[in-house]
Amino acid sequence: MPTYTVTIATGNQWFAGTDDYIYITLVGTERCSERTLLDKPLYNDFERGAVDSYDVRVGEDLGEIVLVKIEKKKYWVQDDWYCRYITVKTPSGDYVEFPCFRWLVDDKEVVLRDGRAHLPQDDKTSVVKQHRQKELDLRRKTYRWKEWQPGFPMSIDANRHKDLPRDIQFDSEKGVDFVLNYSKAIENLFVNQFMHMFQSSWSDFADFERIFVRIKNTISEYVMQHWREDFMFGYQFLNGCNPVVIRKCTKLPDKFPVTHEMVSVSLERELTLEQEIEAGNIYIVDYEVLDGITPNSTDPCTLQYLAAPICLLYKNAQNKILPIAIQLGQTPGKDTPIFLPTDGQYDWLLAKIWVRSADFQYHQTITHLLRTHLMTEVFAIAMYRQLPAVHPVYKLLIPHIRFTIAINTKAREQLICECGIFDKANATGGGGHVQLVQKAVKSLTFRSLCFPDMIKSRCVDSKEELPTYFYRDDGYRVWEATKSFVSDVVNIYYTSDEKVQGDEEIQAFIKDVCSFGMQDFDHCEFPKSLKSREELTEYLTVVVFTASAQHAAVNFGQLYLGMYPDEHFIEKPVKAAMEKFRKQLAEITSTIKRRNEGKKLPYYNMSPDKIPNSVAV
Repeated sequence: MPTYTVTIATGNQWFAGTDDYIYITLVGTERCSERTLLDKPLYNDFERGAVDSYDVRVGEDLGEIVLVKIEKKKYWVQDDWYCRYITVKTPSGDYVEFPCFRWLVDDKEVVLRDGRAHLPQDDKTSVVKQHRQKELDLRRKTYRWKEWQPGFPMSIDANRHKDLPRDIQFDSEKGVDFVLNYSKAIENLFVNQFMHMFQSSWSDFADFERIFVRIKNTISEYVMQHWREDFMFGYQFLNGCNPVVIRKCTKLPDKFPVTHEMVSVSLERELTLEQEIEAGNIYIVDYEVLDGITPNSTDPCTLQYLAAPICLLYKNAQNKILPIAIQLGQTPGKDTPIFLPTDGQYDWLLAKIWVRSADFQYHQTITHLLRTHLMTEVFAIAMYRQLPAVHPVYKLLIPHIRFTIAINTKAREQLICECGIFDKANATGGGGHVQLVQKAVKSLTFRSLCFPDMIKSRCVDSKEELPTYFYRDDGYRVWEATKSFVSDVVNIYYTSDEKVQGDEEIQAFIKDVCSFGMQDFDHCEFPKSLKSREELTEYLTVVVFTASAQHAAVNFGQLYLGMYPDEHFIEKPVKAAMEKFRKQLAEITSTIKRRNEGKKLPYYNMSPDKIPNSVAV
């Protein structure tokens, strides 16, 4: 009697194990096995982190094993179970791997296909075609689009984290991490003790030092010592947490009437302001998008304000970027003077603080929330709706969108909702942050998510002109390494451009992003179809880069681009591509480490060993 040995791995996260009954059915090309209870006498099956093996006996050979059906039935109380993978050893000694990485909840079943990736046009038998379609039908019912606010990119149809499908909820450990990280931030910033400081006027610059007294590292201490200085103010536009707004100034806008006489004392090359502009030494940041945004009025006892400043920056002979003129509004005139470094010490310092305040609002709401979190959620929902687990692009993207929908749902539940943290601590709280996203979406295009295009559009792509723009330099390296890896994977499965054109699932994914996720906004210019492997490679690079490197650069670093602990791919060519990717990233990490040696302000935000795979990992 033929015997198949089934090995099942239970997840390592909290509460992954189960005491429920687990049944398995093997589906072969010739026939199916009987529904078999997996149970060992006097043994605690399916404990957290366990790898258990069982024999499944059949009357005749099943042929090639194509599907595995797992069922969970209640033993005493409902007990969720997380299955990592299943391996089947056939009577002939062959091994067939079935990646799972899913929760089985209630009395539900999961049908798995073997771990080899397949394009839809490559499936030939009715069994696998039906399985593929059934999975997508269920996914489209489960992962539904919803507009959280008018004019926003679409999000998941769930009001609370607990309403999400179990497979995309935080596991218990990650949920605890979210709470602990939030609590730690509150503790570090003394927000409980100093919350009144956010909602009232500050009387002394020493308040800044009191707020950050518990944050102790070399960089933070250096910044605290030098934050008032012009060189530090300018440096942050290049390598701070919002290095995406500075652009070369090729012509002064009429709304910012800076004259040579105003700034001549700040210029070092014996050139006029116009000549400095022509020489490429003048840069500008413009927060026009903040103009007209309603400031926070949730506390009737506290007046809060927003500015929409413009700041002119000068690259001096030492290649430092220094502010030379600041206007705190978009309309010049008596009530909107131009502040200069030659003004009184505190006038100039306060003007810079207003710019930094505007930069904070832009960074938190546009650079971070909209352009990484919300955009990654759009890609994630479309992926779940249009790509089955067997699709190679699903396997490629899943590590990079992990927990994205969960953390965004938590944000809508706790941070950016009415009476959330934004309302308590941000000048754009109380609805201004919503207005800001709505305005910013109008300039969000697909090309603006392509890192090289984004850099070039601001005319800051020359290393000779801006030699200390490390965000750009490191970003280029990581973008190219990511694109090379994505290209390797794409070319393994798509042997021609016609394969891309004929993949109805990938075309549906691309269309879903544009037509539903981005609501077909006229300005967004997201593609609705792809015609070549090159186009597909660039598109997928945008998804991976946005969720990993770009988010890390504007948020924080903690995990490890290129590390894939959940093995969705089993094919050797893809594993070889992953290893090549890891080696490229290691070389980039070493290059950045060497570059940073001896620097008082080292830049690590784009170092691959500091880049999380996704916005939530």
